[in-house]
Amino acid sequence: MSTPHRVVIAVFPDVDLLDVTGPAEVFALASREAGRRLYDVRLAGPDGGQVTTSAGVRLVTDLSFEEVGAAVDTLVVPGAVELTPEGPVARVDEEVVRWIGATAPHAGRVASVCVGAHLLAAAGLLDGRRATTHWSTAGRLSAEHPRVEVDPDPIFVRSGRVWTGAGISACMDLTLALVAEDHGEELALAVARQLVMYLKRQGGQSQFSVPLSRPAASRRDIDALRAYIGEHLRADLSAAALAARMSLSERHFARTFRKELGTSPAAYVEAIRVEAARRLLETTDQPLEQVAEAAGLGSVETLHRAFRKQIATTPAAYRRRFRTAPTPPDGHAL
Repeated sequence: MSTPHRVVIAVFPDVDLLDVTGPAEVFALASREAGRRLYDVRLAGPDGGQVTTSAGVRLVTDLSFEEVGAAVDTLVVPGAVELTPEGPVARVDEEVVRWIGATAPHAGRVASVCVGAHLLAAAGLLDGRRATTHWSTAGRLSAEHPRVEVDPDPIFVRSGRVWTGAGISACMDLTLALVAEDHGEELALAVARQLVMYLKRQGGQSQFSVPLSRPAASRRDIDALRAYIGEHLRADLSAAALAARMSLSERHFARTFRKELGTSPAAYVEAIRVEAARRLLETTDQPLEQVAEAAGLGSVETLHRAFRKQIATTPAAYRRRFRTAPTPPDGHAL
C-alpha cells in the first residue's frame, strides 16, 4: 500500500470554519470512496492546542507550526476576515505568513481557500502568478499586491503548483480538483455525488452564475421568465418574443425588465448563452459549431462576437485555458 498523501491545513484564531472542514471532508470522502486511506489530513496551528474559529467552534490541532516539518504533500491555507465599515478585510497575521513562507517551498503543492490568498500573497508566493480569492476582497488583493494577476471571477485558479480558491463553498470545488489531479475524475465525481453537490464545478466557472449575479426580481412573472430563458436557450429569445410571452408591449416589457434586473433583455439573454457556452467549452470537446448551436448563439461568428464582448477572449483561447482534461502545470515552480 502506498503512503497516504500528507495534507496539512493551517488553522489560526478566527479562521473560517468551512475553509478548514470543507477540504478535510472532501479528502476523507475520497479515502472512503477508494476503500483505502489516500490522504492523511493534519491541522497545524501557531502553538498547537485549541483554535477558536470565526463560527465560535473550537478546533483541536494535531501539530504546532514548528512540528510540521518539511514532509508536506499539500499545504492548505484557509482565510479569516475582519469586518470593517468599508467591508470585509482579510486578516494577515505575520506569524502565519512567515510560517507559510518557510513551509511552502518544501510542499508538493500549495492551495489557498477564500481570503487565504492574501496570506500567500504576503508570503510572496503569488508574485507573477494568476490567482483568485473571494470576490469581496479581490480589489484589495490586487491593490496591495500589484505583482499578482488577480482574477476575481473563477472559483479556483491553478498556477503551477499553487492553487487559489474563491469564497466559502468553492473550497469544495477546489479540493475536488485536487483529488481529480491525484486520482482521476471518476473518484472526484464519486465524492461530489456523496456530497450531494449539483455538479462538480470547474475552475473556469464564475463565482456567480448570471442569474445569481442579478438581484432577485420583485415580480414573479419576471423570475419565471428568467427560468424559461435558462431552459430554452435555442428558442427565439428576442425582446419581441419575450414580450409576447408576457403579454406586454415590447417597449413596456423592455422597461419593466431593465427596472427589475438592471439590464436589457438582449444583454441578459446573451450573458446566459455565453455562460452555457463556457460550460460546454470547459467540459466537452464539441466543435465550436455545436457549442454555438447548443448555447443558442447560432453561429461560430456570433459565438466569437459574444465572447469578445462578454469576457474579452475567443472561444478557442477560453477552452485552452479552462478545459478540464488533464494538462501539464504552467511551468511555475515554488
